[in-house]
Amino acid sequence: MIKYAAQIVYDKEDNCYNVSFPDLKGCFTYGETMEEAQHNAKEALSGYLESLDMRKIKIPVPSKHNGKTLYYIKPEKNVSFAIWLKLKRQEKGYTQKDMANILNIKYQTYQRFENTQQSNPTLKTITKIENVINEEIIRV
Repeated sequence: MIKYAAQIVYDKEDNCYNVSFPDLKGCFTYGETMEEAQHNAKEALSGYLESLDMRKIKIPVPSKHNGKTLYYIKPEKNVSFAIWLKLKRQEKGYTQKDMANILNIKYQTYQRFENTQQSNPTLKTITKIENVINEEIIRV
């Protein structure tokens, strides 16, 4: 699934951990503890990606970052799956209709898989998607 780098830095003046995402302009949060900052980062990331998706704004592909203050954050599973699927489909050059045809499902059903608020594929469908994308979604 997808994950984005979050820069989490302690601010002595404000006595909190500030969180920003280098790949996501305008996505910020904070927490009084590191644990709270990471929890809030997951919520902020999920909301930010959902907002982009709902407004049909291109979702940035996560890039690799290194550093002591960088932590990789995964959005909520429903958001993560829908965004991951959309990015992988686009990477392969398929339309939603192409994917529906390949998976032998209705176009409207496939559309729901890429909707962060409606995504709920069965394990059988996830396996089919893994075969089409040629990548495991669920690692056991």
